[in-house]
Amino acid sequence: MNDALTERIERLLVRHEESRRTVTLLERQVSDLTTERDSLQSRLQAASLRMEAVLQRLPATPAPELDETT
Repeated sequence: MNDALTERIERLLVRHEESRRTVTLLERQVSDLTTERDSLQSRLQAASLRMEAVLQRLPATPAPELDETT
């Protein structure tokens, strides 16, 4: 009985350590993905500002009139 309990405790300790390693890897992935997301958001904002600046420089032209003969 004591050997069975000892073996079970050892298996639980191994599973616990594996779980801790998995959590550490997942935390690292979350951190990496958060950094990537922040970078992409920053790039998107910069691109949006550049597009807005380009649109502001375009001349304002009226919409073409439709040809009602067709």
